[in-house]
Amino acid sequence: MVHRSALRGFARASDAYELGRPGYPPKAVARLARELRLRPGRVVLDLAAGTGKLTALLVGTGAEVVAVEPVAEMRAVLERGLPSVRALAGAAEEIPLDARSVDVVTVGQAFHWFRGEQALAEIHRVLRPGGGLALVWNARDENVRWVARLSEIIEPHRGDVPAHRKGAWRKAFERTQLFSPLRHAETRHVHRLTPDGVVARVSSVSFIAALLPTEREGVLAEVRQLLATDPATRGREAIDLQYRTDVYWATSLGA
Repeated sequence: MVHRSALRGFARASDAYELGRPGYPPKAVARLARELRLRPGRVVLDLAAGTGKLTALLVGTGAEVVAVEPVAEMRAVLERGLPSVRALAGAAEEIPLDARSVDVVTVGQAFHWFRGEQALAEIHRVLRPGGGLALVWNARDENVRWVARLSEIIEPHRGDVPAHRKGAWRKAFERTQLFSPLRHAETRHVHRLTPDGVVARVSSVSFIAALLPTEREGVLAEVRQLLATDPATRGREAIDLQYRTDVYWATSLGA
């Protein structure tokens, strides 16, 4: 079952997600392509594909890409933008593909939402022997003062919504015997946005999108006030939102 905040929030925020969320830096995608041998003739499942931010870059490797996304509104955006990609309804714990049907599974911005051990078992099922699993996250760089302030506006509304920064998602990998230990690489990424784009970025956060309209507008008003007053953003038509991009990968074990 998909977390209620993800279903409600991402259903409301699919257009804001596409507008406000960054893609992934070419260096990170090149690293994945090299480590997991993404190339023509290989089949990649982009799991919890959202609006296709990572999916589009995977298509560029020449591999055949299948996208699975549980939220219909997000999947519709993906299908409009990437009509050549087969997009399916499904979740990490119940993947609508045959056993041993893909060479690589990728997960962008989403593994922390999964029921980890069940998801790893399903991912292992659809992977061919020796197949690869990659996890990618863009995390706002809170070493930048105004970005840290942005997080201070957002985070009080999180409630029980999982966050990849907290690291609980790692426990499934610590317990599993289905995958090799995770390897990790990190790079930096800058997403240039208009002020309205930054507001859309905040609007795309699941638990912000899921708020009652008056609460949500209050949060967005705080964001606009920050952008209008902080020296790093005040009066700027283009704002650089800094990210750290974490890439993890592992190999499927066993026959």
